[in-house]
Amino acid sequence: MASSKKPRPSPVSAATAGLPGRVLEFLQSHHAAGRRLCVGLSGGLDSVVLLHLLHGLREQAGLALSAVHVHHGLSPHADAWAESCRRLCAAWQIPLVISRVRIDRRDRRGLEAAARAARYAVFAEQACDAIVLAQHRDDQAETVLHQLLRGAGVKGLAAMPPERPFDGGPLRLLRPLLGLDRAELAAYAELHGLVWVEDESNLDPGYSRNYLRHHVLPAIERRFPAYRDTLARAARHFADCDQLLDELAREDAGRAMVDGDLRVSALAALSPARARNLLRHYLIAQGWPAPPADWLDEALAQLLTARPDAELRLKLSGRSLARYRDRIHVFEAAPAIETGEWSWQGEAVLPLAGLGQLEFAAAWGEGVSQARLIAPVTVRLYPGAGQIRPDCNRPRRSVKNLLQELAVPPWQRRQLPALYCGGQLVWLADVGVDCAFQAGPDEPGWLIFWRR
Repeated sequence: MASSKKPRPSPVSAATAGLPGRVLEFLQSHHAAGRRLCVGLSGGLDSVVLLHLLHGLREQAGLALSAVHVHHGLSPHADAWAESCRRLCAAWQIPLVISRVRIDRRDRRGLEAAARAARYAVFAEQACDAIVLAQHRDDQAETVLHQLLRGAGVKGLAAMPPERPFDGGPLRLLRPLLGLDRAELAAYAELHGLVWVEDESNLDPGYSRNYLRHHVLPAIERRFPAYRDTLARAARHFADCDQLLDELAREDAGRAMVDGDLRVSALAALSPARARNLLRHYLIAQGWPAPPADWLDEALAQLLTARPDAELRLKLSGRSLARYRDRIHVFEAAPAIETGEWSWQGEAVLPLAGLGQLEFAAAWGEGVSQARLIAPVTVRLYPGAGQIRPDCNRPRRSVKNLLQELAVPPWQRRQLPALYCGGQLVWLADVGVDCAFQAGPDEPGWLIFWRR
């Protein structure tokens, strides 16, 4: 059951009274994040304390402060939480956005991950310089332990940084309370008579983090009372390791990349650990999620042992990785083989559904002969077999051999638009115009450009 709560009595120390100064010091050391701060306000103890601290620092730090509450609709008390946030912000004259989202309880990522993704999507829409979240040292310790039990690498074990870019854009994410314990926040709430709401799901041990919080960490604290500091220090060590691995991967990528593609031979020249690090860095830089360790091992093994002429395809989270010769290519999704036929009737631009468009530009003495291009003229996907003669001084050649010489990957060959006149192949993208249809030096022609 959710309820509005006043804090239980806890000792009010000089350190507690000095929390505003510590938060101000954090803001001053992260001034590059900007002055328009938006607090992610759940209505719980932590975010209410954070909002109160920033509210008190508005004038001194020159802040333009706002808040956003994400209404997940997962609890029967969600409306009451939103109303509590509304009353609080109205009393403190802080602009508030309440955003309702829909969470699919069957989401394969799990309920917690789906709700987090929905929150962050809302955060990204806010008109501010930085989103400010209220995670503290207890949360950091839970995160490190949780990631360790999941078998995460150093990036996961680095846990939550105090500041980071938000989805690669100018927006920043700040966590000014990471150096504070939850007990310090509770004492601050008592000192200032703050009121918050409790989320009943925080007591459900069915969620892994709740199980750690209520069953595992209390036992650890009895034996290791300084575990919060210890795990936070470990997170900083892991963050340093992660930064060094990223720097090493960027250094390796400078030697291993050609025209934006990663060379297989460059991976083969590295130690297995260094090759995995480079491949992981490359995929993440292409917008992929961090690949699991077992997938990365298998991908690297296949990339290094496949024949140069093999068409190797690996998939992860709706994305596709392929090898052709010495290059690695990545796609948002596995390239689809499009079908269809389009009639060309002289227009300057011919859209090709799923394949971009063809552009026709009038020329003189080059391109496709206008006189020989007699209706019906059609464009369709090249079937992958047959011959063409793009060089009138040489015999007709197999299209397959020409495309191999041009280093066109196999999956792109199956998606090349081809222009036909009366059933005869006139022009093929990436190859050129057949000799029989090439414009003479004294006649008009069409230059054809494929815009993908």
